Amino acid sequence: MLLIELAEASQRVADTRKRGEKLALLAATFAATSDLELELAVPWMAGVVLPPRADPGSEESAGKLGIGPKLLFEHSRRAPASSPTLDLEGVERRLNALRGLQGKGSGNIRAQMLGELFASCTQQEQRFLRGLLSGELRQGALESIVVDALAKSAQLSLASVRRAQMLLGDLRELARLSRQGEAAVAAVQIQLFRPVLPMLASPAEDASAALEHLGSAWLEWKLDGARVQVHKRGDEVRVYSRLLNEVTLALPEVVELVRGIDARELILDGETIALRKDKSPLPFQVTMKRFGRKAVDPKLVETLPLSSFYFDCLYADGSLLDAPTTERLRALGALVPKASRVPSIQTKDAKHAAEFLRSALEAGHEGVMAKSLDASYEAGRRGQSWLKLKQAHTLDLLVLAAEWGSGRRKGWLSNLHLGAIDPGSGQPVMLGKTFKGLSDQLLKWQTEALLSREIERDGHTVYVRPELVVEIAFSDVQASPQYPAGLALRFARVKRYRDDKSPNEADTLDRVRALAPDI
Repeated sequence: MLLIELAEASQRVADTRKRGEKLALLAATFAATSDLELELAVPWMAGVVLPPRADPGSEESAGKLGIGPKLLFEHSRRAPASSPTLDLEGVERRLNALRGLQGKGSGNIRAQMLGELFASCTQQEQRFLRGLLSGELRQGALESIVVDALAKSAQLSLASVRRAQMLLGDLRELARLSRQGEAAVAAVQIQLFRPVLPMLASPAEDASAALEHLGSAWLEWKLDGARVQVHKRGDEVRVYSRLLNEVTLALPEVVELVRGIDARELILDGETIALRKDKSPLPFQVTMKRFGRKAVDPKLVETLPLSSFYFDCLYADGSLLDAPTTERLRALGALVPKASRVPSIQTKDAKHAAEFLRSALEAGHEGVMAKSLDASYEAGRRGQSWLKLKQAHTLDLLVLAAEWGSGRRKGWLSNLHLGAIDPGSGQPVMLGKTFKGLSDQLLKWQTEALLSREIERDGHTVYVRPELVVEIAFSDVQASPQYPAGLALRFARVKRYRDDKSPNEADTLDRVRALAPDI
């Protein structure tokens, strides 16, 4: 398949807002590829450039492309080729050649090779490739739509393909298996040291509403820490973040605790959190200081120790993903000491549940999770089997732009433009602004973070790539003709940035509308 065919398909997908039409266009594109081309087309149409699957230990597969915004801006705007000549495999080879560059002079060589690649592209191919490499492929096709289109093109069970992707977390591997048929896709299981996407919760109005939906339920404190997934085989322990990044070296306390658990093979889901001496939680940002480090910092470990608490067991000498909550909890209780389990109760009494929520809030935590007793672990899904109860409304939104501040905030990007994801198009839609809740320290960080993601300016507004997820607290949702969504948040304020969440995990417009059903 020629690159121009993929670029034209991407443009057609971008030109329609109808999900069904996007699915049909993507499915037809995937059906027209060879097996190897499919392994490229699927992630590329989701806006992702993956390392090659073959020879995973080679420098090419392990290396990064090394193409930053500045390099891409300077060398992607070459005079376009008059006719298309590039095929997908040829572009892949040239990108992989960039991965192998290192050492003295590699920067100049990378710039030359990148320029030559773009000079070989037609104008439409340049546009597609620029969007792909910058992470800004604006076609309204999120990974979920691409996965569904892959299932449609291969005539496979949608449920099987979705589940396989949750367990694999690798679109390239999923594409390869799709050509092997239903049995190959259905055979995908959870594996040690290959993290799965965490199960997510939907909001509930209050304890009564949660128990009315779930009946007798398992309630746990919702800690304001960092989600971790811990894998163990014998003495080998690895820790993964919510985004599936390995963070083992940063968390020696977690490794030590889980290594001492009497199970040969184990996968636990939980939270790690920084606590004060009175056991109350320190702010989320304090906990996150322990992450993002390539080596252990003994001084930081000593001055900022982390505690870990577990609430689910996904694997105990065999997979428990499809087991009901009660069975997974039995395994958790048999293996993990009570002091390292999240405080919990089982109840069907709304008054008892409300008292439990109050105890969690008084202890300084976010709220309570209410869980169905017979639900399986739905990796990566936000369903109605897990419900979260909080004291106030919050949404995880995308920062779309920011306005320069005035007065005391002059020189800082202050007033944030906030957006939720339109589930139909996959694009963020603006539904409000806020400049409240920002400390001087956060304003400084925010300005630097947003300027590094700038895509254009208009007067005193800087528009950015929608990559940052920010948790916004607010009183309620109201109708507003001022914003494209027709909705606005009242008394919105910044609670914190969620650097543990990807843009795809931001809340949707459906979630916003659910908070205001009468609008």
